[in-house]
Amino acid sequence: MSSHPPDTGHSTHPAPDLDALPLFPLHTVLFPDGRLPLRVFEARYVDMVRNCMRDHTPFGVCLIASGNEVAQQDQPTVPEDVGCLADIVDCNMEQLGVLLIEARGRQRFQVLSHTTRDDGLIVARVELLPPDEIDCKLELLGECLSALRRIVSAIHAEQTDKSRLPFNEPYRWDDPSWVANRLCELLPVPLKAKQMLMALPDAGMRIEIVHRYMRQHHIV
Repeated sequence: MSSHPPDTGHSTHPAPDLDALPLFPLHTVLFPDGRLPLRVFEARYVDMVRNCMRDHTPFGVCLIASGNEVAQQDQPTVPEDVGCLADIVDCNMEQLGVLLIEARGRQRFQVLSHTTRDDGLIVARVELLPPDEIDCKLELLGECLSALRRIVSAIHAEQTDKSRLPFNEPYRWDDPSWVANRLCELLPVPLKAKQMLMALPDAGMRIEIVHRYMRQHHIV
């Protein structure tokens, strides 16, 4: 059974509850416009997904600073301070109590405080962060764009199933933030490094760091 959030006739980006945003801490970093497939089976997150779909609201994704994705009583999960809103774009029930969802990254946020409810779900008071500043060196941006195009072409040559591609179309080649974020997702750097890159306020800074990495590894 597949379900899509219904069209309410309002904005495609419903406002989150900034005082009680449900968080899904993961061993992954979600970037704006990033694609996030998830297999959801813990009751707290199944309920969260159902509530988000019912209310047409996003949830928050944060990298786990300490702890585990699966709840453990003796080791609480602590999220990083900067995360990304996630909109549910598709949901399938794999089996009773197990949901397969696809979410898409929207806007970054800063966690101001968080609490853990009795059911184990972390809810946070957050502040939305502004869109990236765009101050890129054109030469670096051009080399990063060329590298990303080559990577995408190679992925398309090997993978014909669009549902398995690492990110969604349309490809915004003229958007420095989009280019920087997609490279950050693809490059094999540690999660802590990806978290640092995602939290940067400037796409130009992200481009410079990614370009330096690719030059060191002879990608550009």
